[in-house]
Amino acid sequence: MVGPVVAERLHDVLQRLFGREAPVRIHAWDGSIAGPLDAPVVRVHSRRALRRLLWRPDELGLVRAYVAGEVDIDGGLLDALERLAPFGRSIGRRPDLTPADRSELLRTAVLLGAVGPHPKPPPEEITGAERRHSIVRDKTLSGAHDGPLGATLRAQVFGSTLVHSSAYWTDPAGSLDDAQRAGLDLACRKLGLTEPGPAGADGARVLDVGCGWGSFLLYAAEHYGVTGVGITLAADQVELATKRAVDAGLADRVEFRLADWHELDDGPYDAIIASGLAEYVGSARLAEYARTLRGLLRPGGRALLHQVSQRGGDEVVPERSFIDAYVFPGAEILTLGTIVDTFERAGLEIRDLESFREHYARTLRSWVANLEAGWDSCTWQLSPGRARVWHLYLAVSALAFELARISVHQLVAVRTHGDGRSDFPPTRTSWTLPVSPE
Repeated sequence: MVGPVVAERLHDVLQRLFGREAPVRIHAWDGSIAGPLDAPVVRVHSRRALRRLLWRPDELGLVRAYVAGEVDIDGGLLDALERLAPFGRSIGRRPDLTPADRSELLRTAVLLGAVGPHPKPPPEEITGAERRHSIVRDKTLSGAHDGPLGATLRAQVFGSTLVHSSAYWTDPAGSLDDAQRAGLDLACRKLGLTEPGPAGADGARVLDVGCGWGSFLLYAAEHYGVTGVGITLAADQVELATKRAVDAGLADRVEFRLADWHELDDGPYDAIIASGLAEYVGSARLAEYARTLRGLLRPGGRALLHQVSQRGGDEVVPERSFIDAYVFPGAEILTLGTIVDTFERAGLEIRDLESFREHYARTLRSWVANLEAGWDSCTWQLSPGRARVWHLYLAVSALAFELARISVHQLVAVRTHGDGRSDFPPTRTSWTLPVSPE
């Protein structure tokens, strides 16, 4: 019998692995407890969690134990991650262990009965052929694994607008749906869309690259009279977006296709919106992507790019990190300077740039709260492991934006005429006016 000392031993393991005392209160499988009274409570349900950490002593080892349900965190996940944020800088890298450390860790593993073969990763981990990131991204976030009530779950998490990108919080007390509608309207105005004039007159022709469930095009068609095409790599997104268009009486104005950005040849468009594509296109094809968007725009047409970026340093998401292994394998988070320079070199003049960092952080917090409120339904539809991945991803992302470790910007670009004319307004007044009433 080991006796009620497991929690103390686990605390010692974490300190040896990561070089500092873990700011958590551990409740171990034997009933023992160790750690500061006011620290987040981490419940370790089995020896397998320790075995994972000893075989993989870094972020991925901890994540595997969490996704597999071998480790739980009491209370709100975001609150716990905020407390653990300083410690988190230590666990993203492999520790440098001395021979004495290794000997003591082995002795502890034997004492706790945690010696054994390397546990297999949870089935939610993305490996092998699944690592074609442009497809995995859409399957992960689109709800392709949802059960028959998937649409209900999506609405519960993302709100009735089903926008899967950052909202725009013009009212500090406003709801998520209000903020999402404000963001959709702002995008329409930044693109220079105008309400149709005489009865029967058509508005602009718009392309939505990575259209999700069709929210932007549906809003723009209803409020600004546009026609347009939305493309995505997720078949379920095409199906739901098309159904929404039919239900709204807009099927004759908007079309949703299962297609990638480099497969389009039906320009020109008056305006293009693209949300979060650069990190999946990657630095190797970013110039080609930018040239393709320019080629699809008419002279004087505008593009609105909603893009995550980082300040500098390594641009590729670390291999086999949580994000790489479970969410977006092979993704690259580029610097804002790289994005701006690449699009300008492709012939798109950047005319406006706005940070959405705080807006996205608040949006993510809203999604986390909605997910937690509907947790039982989520775990039933997605599986407990997939729900944990989604939960952790949204929470980690919210914290990363709040701590300015990553950012997100909206860039407005224009394809100028041959003589240099941009057809752009001399001031920003056209999109700083109040949001159009419903």
